Amino acid sequence: MADYTVRTAEQLPALLQAFRKKAGLTQAAAALRLGITQQTLSALERNAEKVGADRLLQLLSILGVELVLREPEEPLASRQVSDQDW
Repeated sequence: MADYTVRTAEQLPALLQAFRKKAGLTQAAAALRLGITQQTLSALERNAEKVGADRLLQLLSILGVELVLREPEEPLASRQVSDQDW
């Protein structure tokens, strides 16, 4: 499986939608597995940055996506932070 680096919350909606489609699930099918409505899943995909960690982990599990956290190669404290990082 390919690795995807996510650095901003704005990257999540496109990734979640792509993972869902790769899993061969419609929004309705994925929503049913999550126990929510298709409309709620649609809103979740559009506003993924506002989703709680528990819900995000549930969705990733349903999509067959493993979340792996790792420390950056260069600690944040030692690199220069720009406005784009926020």
